[in-house]
Amino acid sequence: MSALTLENQKLSGAAGSSGSADAAGGGPRANRGRRRGPRRPLWLRVLLILAVLGTIGMFLIPLYWLFSSSLKPHGEIYSWPLQWIPTSLTLENFTDAWKSAPFDRFFLNSIITTGVGTLLELTLAILCAYAFVFVEFRFKKVAFALIIASMMLPGHVTLIVNYITVANLGWLNSYAGIILPGIASAFAMFLLYQFMRTIDKDILQAAEIDGAGHLRRMVLIVVPLSSPMILTGTLIVMVGKWNEYVWPLIVTSTADMRTLPIGLLFLRSQEGYSNWGVIMAGAVFVSLPMLILFFLAQKRIIGGLAAGALK
Repeated sequence: MSALTLENQKLSGAAGSSGSADAAGGGPRANRGRRRGPRRPLWLRVLLILAVLGTIGMFLIPLYWLFSSSLKPHGEIYSWPLQWIPTSLTLENFTDAWKSAPFDRFFLNSIITTGVGTLLELTLAILCAYAFVFVEFRFKKVAFALIIASMMLPGHVTLIVNYITVANLGWLNSYAGIILPGIASAFAMFLLYQFMRTIDKDILQAAEIDGAGHLRRMVLIVVPLSSPMILTGTLIVMVGKWNEYVWPLIVTSTADMRTLPIGLLFLRSQEGYSNWGVIMAGAVFVSLPMLILFFLAQKRIIGGLAAGALK
């Protein structure tokens, strides 16, 4: 009788341990007891899908119309009903746009102002973010609050002051006048500041013990660790400077100093409101480089922002 009792206890113990293992390991018994969230009704799912498709269409349809119209013959742009798919493709609009306006000079000006401006802006942002994170000085919180508060002001508030300053310095209609007033960016600094806060300060303290100064620590440790966010900030700043319109329009006065967005306005004044195929081709000249850059680097942009959020 005792042997039978002992055998029953072993069997019950084995069953209990297997049951607990199933529950701990997420076995079929554990899955049966879980409650699934309430499923959305069919009409709500259809509505969400339609909303997503409508949002995508709002962005893609104008882009498609821009690129397709730049490749259409003149007559098909004004045809009714709308000719969504071109019957024949032509590059005549691009050649006419290139001849009607000095786009070679516009491209050169945009490349110089965008490249140099992005380099200077990111350099200042890195220096400023490093100082706010790793350097102790008086009134640091006050200075940081003032810089962040400047993000609340629209850029047009400082247009008159910047113009007067640039004019007094003799920088009107020059690269310095286009680039220098926009190299201080609170947005880029804040992005890098948020990322640098996640870096372990013990690494920098160990480098300080080895005799590394602030500049060496920043260049050899902080900048390599912050490279995902630096790349993200670089792409965002670059797109903003490439598409900048108001300030280059105000500070330049001759066609040889205009950038691409201003060049598009120059092209429209040359062609009027009748030759929209040429104007669409000019718009492609302006938008295509940044679209290619965005599609090539979108994973890095999202990855950099996600890395800053998760860390």
